[in-house]
Amino acid sequence: MVVVTSPPPFSPSPCLRQTRKTTLIRSSSSASSPMEQQHPTRVVVCGGGVIGVCTAYFLAKKGASVTLVEKSSVACAASGKAGGFLALDWCDGGPVSALARASFDLHRSLALELDGPRSYDYRPLTTLKLFITESPDAPSGSKSSGNSNIVPAWVDGPARSAKTIGTRETTAQVHPQLFTRTLISKAVDNYGVEMVIGKLESVEVEGDRVKSVVLEGGRVIDTDALVLALGPWSCKLELLSSLFRVYGLKAHSIVLEPKEPDAITPHALFLSYNLPEGRKPLDPEVYPRPTGEVYVCGMSVEEEVPDDPEEIVGNPESIRVLKRVARTVSSHLGEGEAQVKAEQACFLPCTDDGVPVIGEVPGVQGCYVATGHSCWGILNGPATGAAMSELVLDGRANIVDLSPFSPARFVRRRKGMV
Repeated sequence: MVVVTSPPPFSPSPCLRQTRKTTLIRSSSSASSPMEQQHPTRVVVCGGGVIGVCTAYFLAKKGASVTLVEKSSVACAASGKAGGFLALDWCDGGPVSALARASFDLHRSLALELDGPRSYDYRPLTTLKLFITESPDAPSGSKSSGNSNIVPAWVDGPARSAKTIGTRETTAQVHPQLFTRTLISKAVDNYGVEMVIGKLESVEVEGDRVKSVVLEGGRVIDTDALVLALGPWSCKLELLSSLFRVYGLKAHSIVLEPKEPDAITPHALFLSYNLPEGRKPLDPEVYPRPTGEVYVCGMSVEEEVPDDPEEIVGNPESIRVLKRVARTVSSHLGEGEAQVKAEQACFLPCTDDGVPVIGEVPGVQGCYVATGHSCWGILNGPATGAAMSELVLDGRANIVDLSPFSPARFVRRRKGMV
């Protein structure tokens, strides 16, 4: 065996400067795998976030023997700490449009398939855009004059210029952690998916086709196909980082539990929030959940992705600002009226061109990647998983055209072909 390394075609970001990287190992044999002309039957999926779990689910549902490898625990990172907001048409006009529309519809059908929407809090939402200017002189619970009657009663802060930007037909929500864990539970119980907790150490290739993965500790899992759904940790895998950059955008959130949860109606809020200090306006978001919790997010910054997702904690100042936003928006979310259940952060996987990377890795047959979904990972998980299952098992995706997401685009750009 020889270890193959390739220098990255760009100046690496901090997340690429790691002393230990997962390696690609090629055997000296050039013999083709006996599976080369057949559909793969054994598939390893690396990554227990929403993309990996959706991929494992649909692969197994189509008849593949699937092993899901996760370093820590299912939905331990962004898939457990995201907002879970879904939109039918907010990606229209860009390359993600068809993927988002297909995935929005899949979320609705999955909610019925997986024992009904209550299993992971799927529900349609009305979504509002609000402008808020924080004023130190305004008492808590005082609405601005002339406020639109579309604003729900629990939003009793200084909101103005409200408008509806999503209806119950075009916007919805899930609880992302419950969704991801429900899906893997069904995949294990109904379709025999094997769950393995372990760290990916190396990918073994025979000739030009993936052969197996090696986990830390030496366990080898032979496979006919491999799907790498590593989110922002893709930047730590040299097989991928030598082709393209995935960086982590650290997004902060808090979860509140109001004393009067029945007063909080299902309205998602997208805010333009002005601070009195003259600082740059913020764009926080507020999502009430059927559980009675209220999720508030915002305050994103690019940072180095740590090795262990369990080590991620929020920046204190960002958390303080989100609490300040919450109590300004609603007296129901202020101190004494709501308990803080979580102060957290997660890393969203982003690409330099803002487009996900979904497809077969150039030069390694049977090795696929699905990452770079940014803030739309929960929305686009189902269609990505369904499309990957078709690509891996049938040779092409039918649910959505994956060509805009092909990792080969980065190779073409380096060669000046696009």
